[in-house]
Amino acid sequence: MGEWGPDTRAVRGGTERSDFGEHSEALSLTASFVFASAAQAAQRFANEAPGNIYSRFTNPTVRMFQARLAALEGAEACIATATGMAAVATTAMALLKAGDHAIVARGVFGTIVPLFNQILARFGIETTWVSPTDVDAWRAAVRPNTRLLFVESPTNPVLEVADIATLAQIAREAGALLAVDNCVCSPALQQPIALGADLVVHSATKFIDGQGRTLGGAVAGRRSLIEGSLATFVRTAGPALSPFNAWIGLKGLETLRLRVEAQSAKALALARWLEAHPAIERVHYPGLESHPQFALAARQQRLGGAVVSFVVRGGRAAAWRVVDGTKLLSITANFGDTKGTICHPASTTHSRMSAVEREQAGVAEGLLRIGVGLEDTEDVIADLAPGLARQ
Repeated sequence: MGEWGPDTRAVRGGTERSDFGEHSEALSLTASFVFASAAQAAQRFANEAPGNIYSRFTNPTVRMFQARLAALEGAEACIATATGMAAVATTAMALLKAGDHAIVARGVFGTIVPLFNQILARFGIETTWVSPTDVDAWRAAVRPNTRLLFVESPTNPVLEVADIATLAQIAREAGALLAVDNCVCSPALQQPIALGADLVVHSATKFIDGQGRTLGGAVAGRRSLIEGSLATFVRTAGPALSPFNAWIGLKGLETLRLRVEAQSAKALALARWLEAHPAIERVHYPGLESHPQFALAARQQRLGGAVVSFVVRGGRAAAWRVVDGTKLLSITANFGDTKGTICHPASTTHSRMSAVEREQAGVAEGLLRIGVGLEDTEDVIADLAPGLARQ
């Protein structure tokens, strides 16, 4: 696979064929696997012989998904999880212990905040929150017990872009690991490992599936990390990806680049229209020249991505009028779907954060997020226009 181009890896990477010689990847819907003898069973459970044991941690379909995603991310290995949040929790729980310190970027997906502030804090893990774009703040936050730097780039939903290479250097100097949530870009647009990250975290629910059908997550990175503490955590705690969802993910990876490139082009056109609209206070999109990290995004990402957020003048009430005025866009909190979506993050995905935390993360009351799909841009504009005209 190392000599194949990314498009070839997306359709061929990780494929294993059974004795039946199937062309499409086999869907192994089984909870357990049969051993030839008691001795073989004992050897596999003791990790003394290769082979499948139990689908919580060894399944051929899941293994193919892991290998293909690792190939696209330029990683040595990958471990799949039941959801994107399970991937984040696996990363934190497998790598951190009582007395450790983590530095996490503000603006990450809303549920990550209570994970670190409430759940991990109960286990004696301290967290410092910093701006994703202020590298001096990251340096200043480092302590002798810092073990993990966690950032999402671009962030969801404000789409701030972090300097991944610089954060990787800070992590190395601190003897810590850098994990990058690559959900908004996907490996079609960005490869954080090539920029120095140790781990890449995914919600496969988004662009990897691509059609809003299933839940899934994954962590990719160095083999020693993935097949060590992270695989041990998944095997023991059980946040495993189901074989069926892995199969959906495999099929999604085949068309990932084609979808994301087309959606990114539509997103840029929509962002330019929104930027010129008098009812819009500001537009967040890394592909716009007005974006504060436009030059950095151009270096790190192939395109601006398929998520656009913008602040409507008039706050929450005005934003809700825009949402309620849509007939085409789906009012749902997911994105990465071929069908365009719209949501009000302050009252949905980031509602569990305090008002102060939302303000620090840039999640304004008038902010709306659109997950751009494959609809004609003119139809999306026509869908948004009536609600914006009422402002």
